[in-house]
Amino acid sequence: MTPEQFISAKAAQAVKELYGAEVDAATLQVQVTRKEFEGDYTLVVFPLLRISHAAPDATGSAIGGWLVEHCPEISAFNSVKGFLNLSLSNLYWREALEGIISAGEDYFSLPATGKKIMVEFSSPNTNKPLHLGHIRNNLLGDSVSRLLSAAGNDVIKATLVNDRGVHICKSMYAWQQRFNGATPESTGKKGDHLVGDCYVEFSKMEKEDPSVMEKVHEMLVKWEQGDPEVRALWQKMNGWVFDGFDQTYRALGISFDRTYYEHDTYLLGKELVQKGLEKGVFVQDPDGSVWCDLTADGLDRKLLLRSDGTSVYMTQDLGTAERRFAEYNLDSHVYVVGDEQNYHFQVLKLVLAKLGFEWADRIYHLSYGMVELPEGKMKSREGTVVDADDLIEDMYLEAKATSEESGKLADISDEEKDRLYHMIGLGALKYFILKVDPRKKMLFNPKESIDFNGNTGPFIQYTHARIRSILRKAESSQIQLGAELSPKEIRLVQLLNLYRQKLAEAADAFSPAVMANYSYDLAKEFNQYYHDTQILREPDDKVRSMRLTLITAVAQVLAHAMALLGIELPERM
Repeated sequence: MTPEQFISAKAAQAVKELYGAEVDAATLQVQVTRKEFEGDYTLVVFPLLRISHAAPDATGSAIGGWLVEHCPEISAFNSVKGFLNLSLSNLYWREALEGIISAGEDYFSLPATGKKIMVEFSSPNTNKPLHLGHIRNNLLGDSVSRLLSAAGNDVIKATLVNDRGVHICKSMYAWQQRFNGATPESTGKKGDHLVGDCYVEFSKMEKEDPSVMEKVHEMLVKWEQGDPEVRALWQKMNGWVFDGFDQTYRALGISFDRTYYEHDTYLLGKELVQKGLEKGVFVQDPDGSVWCDLTADGLDRKLLLRSDGTSVYMTQDLGTAERRFAEYNLDSHVYVVGDEQNYHFQVLKLVLAKLGFEWADRIYHLSYGMVELPEGKMKSREGTVVDADDLIEDMYLEAKATSEESGKLADISDEEKDRLYHMIGLGALKYFILKVDPRKKMLFNPKESIDFNGNTGPFIQYTHARIRSILRKAESSQIQLGAELSPKEIRLVQLLNLYRQKLAEAADAFSPAVMANYSYDLAKEFNQYYHDTQILREPDDKVRSMRLTLITAVAQVLAHAMALLGIELPERM
């Protein structure tokens, strides 16, 4: 029960005792007290005046007096012009901490909703390795999946691999013409990097001779006709890429429950297009192409089938959506895709609705801003991207250099150090990206992200390691909560008490940034407390035990909150 719910319930009880009237506690308005007034939470009294038949201040004072007299958890009140400001007692916050501790693992997830949600993310092309833009997509999709799962939903993590089309044939053609049978083994390169080199090389070839595009289109036609030679090359090069992707996914801690491939799905929507024609929802032009006219909806005409009968991305997405809702009986489907595709998903929902699918409004496009570098936007075909594998390695090296400067790891094994550097580097990368609201563009700066101070992953990791160090040194970890809490301790409990509320808020908004910044606030508050408070040297056993219990809870909440971002917290740093 949140403080707001507690106060609402007690206030409803007060109204019944004072005025003999039943009030639904859920309808009462309780909010955090404004800083210029004394108190923790404020009850809005005005809706109760029709019951009390008294002035606002008199009504507030009567309810406040009853609460202080009958509720030991409420210690003081003041009534100001229809707003009843209430102070929660030390007892309330001790009971709140006890509730967090006694709940155990149950505290870190919300009740089951019975809802089934698919989250589609990553969805790479197999003509290049994953880069920084893909990293934001992957980290967002993974974290949103974790949030929705912790919020009580049954979550299916899905990806659609774009493994066919003109862009794939460009890499294939360049490999045939310029790479002399090169393989990952012969070059010592990851397969996705080798194929990415082919894609960049094709861009150079096209500048030298634009007619090479005709060769690529011939290759695509042969692929669609099932030409054995073209299909064999396609399978070989895609295999290289899939192996490379798997390595990158493992390094990021990313996994999927279901993988779809475009070569299996690109024809799915054709049957829907035919149904739409029969219903009169779509129209066929004289050249044989099929369109959905959305001009009456303020949009334009949308192509669904080309004149030669081939499908487009929209056709595929229509069919894939129908298959997924049918297969899984989904309550909703979240597409994690950059804001450059806002129009595409607006059209997708509208076309599905016109086809009569009642679940069309249960599709949600998590539209996120692009990641840019200080030098500007990345371009795959020009080879000006920040490669995901290189970035992960750079973050590891930054973490190693920063940790070695501190000189605090002399007594642990090289294997442990290596694992720690990876944990810190990856934590820095994930936190730096996820602390930004998904809908905003972001500028990525690796050196900023690895800082052990400020709003960074390593700062929170270091805070957790510091708490674990204190607990290792403690002679006893016995839970004892009888001692009075200081104002700083109450502030920590208040933040701990917000965890479930923040989890619900983050899941509802599909925003890992909510949990990231909550974690930072909690870590920052702990460090201020630690600076001003003796814990191990506290002479009073009762107080010391309470403080050890409190910081144990802080460490647990930090670990669970950061796990929702896919970030591990170390035992030592």
